Amino acid sequence: MMQVSLQTLQLLQVFMEDPSQPRYGLELAKRTGLKSGTVYPALGRLEHEGWLTSAVEEVDPKAAGRPARRIYTLTNAGMAGATQAAQRYQAALPITLKERFA
Repeated sequence: MMQVSLQTLQLLQVFMEDPSQPRYGLELAKRTGLKSGTVYPALGRLEHEGWLTSAVEEVDPKAAGRPARRIYTLTNAGMAGATQAAQRYQAALPITLKERFA
């Protein structure tokens, strides 16, 4: 089982909101408040572990007015791993914080 940091768990939680929804790095950085220097290495580790897949979107950069994005999608293994990681963090919280986040 992969070790999951709190920052990585934050990224995974965004994916878990709607597992079928592809996400891109800048969106994840904005949603989590994490810096790109944290987001992109974590995405790479998650992809290497098989928790995410990625592909470059098919878009004409001139028509879109921006470069093509790398789009990440949560895999079934990623959903299972994220759920287990979230449960481990929840179990480790002191009782007062568990009540706050329940």
